[in-house]
Amino acid sequence: MNTKTILCSTIISCCAAQAVTAQHMQRPQPHLLVYKTKTNCRNLVPVVLSEDGSKIVSYPAPQDIKAGGSRLQPTPLHKGYLLDNSGVGANTAFINMTREKYAALTEAPSASELFKMITHKDPITILCDCGIKSAFKNPAAEINKLIDSKTLLKTCTAIKKSK
Repeated sequence: MNTKTILCSTIISCCAAQAVTAQHMQRPQPHLLVYKTKTNCRNLVPVVLSEDGSKIVSYPAPQDIKAGGSRLQPTPLHKGYLLDNSGVGANTAFINMTREKYAALTEAPSASELFKMITHKDPITILCDCGIKSAFKNPAAEINKLIDSKTLLKTCTAIKKSK
């Protein structure tokens, strides 16, 4: 190979590596969400409702719940707050089945069957986005400090707040 070919190859390789790095940095990263519910829903299965609340648009497979085990359960925080570990959002509802019982099913019920099982259609009283999850070294301890100092709502963005 001549010197020009080697130089061109090196430049192309460097540019490609920079492009891959730039693409990697642009990927959305998971956010740390903190919420509070009207009643204790900690061990119930969450589902996602449509904007108008008339139907279920997303729900987990029993195998997902089984594979995730207890790490998908929300982490209890101070004053009744919970640290989300499974994708709770503003349109989350809960069905009247525990995670353990749901995980034991061989297949998920249909969306219409699950809709009939909803016990808490609008259970979330407050949902906060505290930023990129990887920015926290010890999420539970750091969020508990915000809760205790009454600065959670000043530090994090309220996505949903019931009146």
